[in-house]
Amino acid sequence: MIKQNLIIYKFNSLYHILEELDLDLNFKITFADTKDSLKNKTINHNNSLIISNSKYADIGNHFVLENIPINIFKLIEKVNIEFLKLQFNNQSEMKINNYTIDINSREMIINNTKLKLTEKEINTITYLSKSKKPVSIDELQAEVWSYHSDIETHTVETHIYRLRKKISNTFNDKDFIISKKNGYQIK
Repeated sequence: MIKQNLIIYKFNSLYHILEELDLDLNFKITFADTKDSLKNKTINHNNSLIISNSKYADIGNHFVLENIPINIFKLIEKVNIEFLKLQFNNQSEMKINNYTIDINSREMIINNTKLKLTEKEINTITYLSKSKKPVSIDELQAEVWSYHSDIETHTVETHIYRLRKKISNTFNDKDFIISKKNGYQIK
């Protein structure tokens, strides 16, 4: 698991307190006292949370600690909640071709046009998008539907047909999910 980064910005006293507790915390603590050092610490890190005692409008993933003094356990709880929010937001969107898939709101979006999807449709699209080769019907039944049987069923084919029709009607894209002789694939 990737360790989360807590960057304490221009809040020296808090940094020293948390630095003493570093071994007992589930996040890495660093200190930044200038805009440049903050930029260097956040580059290539989507899992960074910045904490300070003042509001800075141009900083993202920023948590302002205004009500001090605060119980250290309450502070750690608040930081962990902020990390959970950050993780939830980072995992909520996927880019597939020119589309944005919002997993939390279950929407497929391109150019301000939105298509509402079901949970199974989202699961199907995300599963297909992670595969570089065509995915067989049996694999989709097992992995997306958790369905294992030797009995022939057309659930997957029917579901894919309806999903393709939905995408085609909304985005005029008949080739988002393509059929191959050995399964389905996102082009």
